[in-house]
Formats: sequence, structure tokens, C-alpha cells
Amino acid sequence: MAGRTYPFWIAKVFGQNDDNPPPSQRFADGKEYVKTPTQVVFAHHFASIAGAGPIVGPILALAFGWGPAWLWIILGAIF
Repeated sequence: MAGRTYPFWIAKVFGQNDDNPPPSQRFADGKEYVKTPTQVVFAHHFASIAGAGPIVGPILALAFGWGPAWLWIILGAIF
């Protein structure tokens, strides 16, 4: 439920407009702001999620019990 409603709400709050260019195009200087291929961005995003998830969950559950681990999964999936 939250995955279907939250993105639209947050887009309305921050005034999302698809006509605005991203910072990689607006501030392109060849050093700090460089347009990155979609495959590279996806690989970095996937690696950060896949790398931390299996480590953080069990450590959180061992240290604090199942309650915080459950909250980590539910709230992390929403936000």
C-alpha cells in the first residue's frame, strides 16, 4: 500500500516537474557533475542494497531482538 501511495505524495510535496533537467545536465562541468549511464547507476544502487541488507538485519536482530529488526524491514521498505 505505501509503495503505491507514498511516491505520489512525496512528489506533490516537493513539486516534482519532469521538465526540470537533473543536476548532471544542469551543472555539467566534466568533473563533479557527469551524466552516468543507467546501467552504472543501477549497479551501484543494487550493490548498496544487496550488500547492507543481509548484514544489518541479523546484527540488528542479535543485538536488539526481533522488534527493531521488524521495524527496520517495514519502515525501510516504505521510506
